[in-house]
Amino acid sequence: MKKIILSIDGMTCSACSNGLEKYLNKQKGISSASVNLVMANALIEYDEQILNKEKIENFVKEAGFKSLGLYKEESVEKKRKNGKILFITFSILALILLYISMGHMIGLPTIPILNMHTNPKNYTIALLILTIPFLIYGFDILKNGFKNLIHKSPNMDTLVGIGVISSISYSLYSMYMIFNGHTHYTENLYFESAAIVIFFIKLGRYIDGVSKDKTKEAIQNLVKITPNHATIKIDGKEKQVTLDEIKKGDIVISKPGDKIAVDGEITLGKTHLDESFITGESKPVNRTIGEKVIAGSINYDGYIEYKAEKIGKESTISEIVRLVVEATNTKAPIAKIADKVSGYFVPAVILIAVVTFIAYLILGYEFSIALSTFVTILVVACPCSLGLATPLAIVVSEGVCAQNGILVKKSEILENAQKVNTIVFDKTGTLTYGKLKVSKIINYSKLELKELMQIAGSLESRSTHPIGKAFTDFLTENKIETLNVENFEDISGFGIVGTIGKDEIILGNSKILSKYQIKNTHQKDEKVLTENGNSIIYVVKNKEIIALIGVNDVIREYTKEIINSLKVLRNRNYYAYRR
Repeated sequence: MKKIILSIDGMTCSACSNGLEKYLNKQKGISSASVNLVMANALIEYDEQILNKEKIENFVKEAGFKSLGLYKEESVEKKRKNGKILFITFSILALILLYISMGHMIGLPTIPILNMHTNPKNYTIALLILTIPFLIYGFDILKNGFKNLIHKSPNMDTLVGIGVISSISYSLYSMYMIFNGHTHYTENLYFESAAIVIFFIKLGRYIDGVSKDKTKEAIQNLVKITPNHATIKIDGKEKQVTLDEIKKGDIVISKPGDKIAVDGEITLGKTHLDESFITGESKPVNRTIGEKVIAGSINYDGYIEYKAEKIGKESTISEIVRLVVEATNTKAPIAKIADKVSGYFVPAVILIAVVTFIAYLILGYEFSIALSTFVTILVVACPCSLGLATPLAIVVSEGVCAQNGILVKKSEILENAQKVNTIVFDKTGTLTYGKLKVSKIINYSKLELKELMQIAGSLESRSTHPIGKAFTDFLTENKIETLNVENFEDISGFGIVGTIGKDEIILGNSKILSKYQIKNTHQKDEKVLTENGNSIIYVVKNKEIIALIGVNDVIREYTKEIINSLKVLRNRNYYAYRR
């Protein structure tokens, strides 16, 4: 069995996705198909000995939709400015149309030349002219509605399409009667109703689109973890290439500050790598010859060459993205129920509307009233809230989780989360910030804390070591400017040395004290800090120890409050259950 994810065009409501899903699952060779309305794609598992991509795409076409090819995370749509401008334009047109047709009902002054009583022909022509752009704007709705009706899978667009066409048709008849002298037919014009129905449907889709885009952007941000370009070594020369050009076995070069392009194995050099996006560990790990590197990791301070092993879809980050996309295609039990109900809902609404229309005529009501009731039932009975709200809530939740580093394997997990009674927290990156920060400062000098950290931070800002980032972050957060550093030297494995003004400054571990023959009388303080998980930095000014600084991954600001809140919630639910 093989899995494929196709981008689908033409789905506008849950009845669309439900109809396509049912159709695909009926086809020989397809073991399972799950259609995602929000992500506009379909996850299909099929027997590759019976089917191929082209045959599956043909099934999609037969069902009344269009396959746009393989779903690509990189091509996730972004909000389009022209779409927003178009929506604003039609919002203004809608207000003008409502003012002309209904302004007099709420006491607004009428435009004499467009008065429905004194100038009925002008009034009728104005409504028609303003309605035509809305018919063009909503042509996709009308087209999809009748297309799905032909394919025996009516959806929300079918309801709207029948209602709009019915309103327009009767309004054109009324317009004909007005131009033949029957001016009372101005009361039977429904041009504005058809236009505003289309406008409100577009409004709903615009709002839904904003929510969908946030989820899609979250997935796209996962893809952006890897760089767009990399440097490979060919016959001893460096060449910059795109990720698609890297082949298995290529030697890739990574310099300080670069992101690892593909999964591989180091063949030359050593460095510290930030792998926190995968492991959650804040402290960069030391990697040397023979050890693995993961695409997306950040190279802090060394030059390395590594052999490409996993590229493209095989890489670790691509596998994570695939899991996230597949998770959005799994359906929670509540979503399956909503899909099933909405599948029967649309035909039932059409039947009720037709029966009501006929009943009104039999009971002696005017044709215009019967038609108005018919259109109202079709338009108001929109199944979107039932079939779209549930999957949209689930997919948006999964997108937010992905953005915050939480991978959801199946959608039903979110639904089952309400039953959780025990939570186990991973410390690093969850209860803590997931990156190194200055956690403890022991000042042995007469310097103010700000002055002390300005000296240490200025020197560390010249270093490429991971610990240096903790000091530069401290300066930034406390709005402390850096000082000019001269004669800077990075002594690998020991620390850094430099001159600030006339003072020689040394920062490093205890080994650097021995190297410069500086007496250490603060070993007890060092032991306490080390036992608490800190990395130790001695600050030495002119051969005298002036401070001992601990760098660690510190607890998040609201961690204690959140844990206490969860405990209170647990106790409340426990006692409610006991009652």
